Amino acid sequence: MKITCKDVANVALLSRLEFSESELETFTGQMDAILEYADVLNKLNVDNVQPTAHVLPLKNVMRADETKPSLSRELALSNAPEQEDGYFKVPKIMEG
Repeated sequence: MKITCKDVANVALLSRLEFSESELETFTGQMDAILEYADVLNKLNVDNVQPTAHVLPLKNVMRADETKPSLSRELALSNAPEQEDGYFKVPKIMEG
């Protein structure tokens, strides 16, 4: 499949991109090379290859939730620049 400058210009138009003539020529060559390589891949015999979404078997890597001792409230707030009623006080970022 040979891609033309007109094809690239149409894709650019649909993507709302503007290219100069030299960029269109450059991208035409690059797109043509990509499509030629995809055509090579399409010719490969993959009859005995199982479809996969990932090259390695994945398992749930989440650990079980466990309660553990943590900082006391006083220690956690000890370095806070501002605190109020036992909570961190931060600058207001939204109006209203």
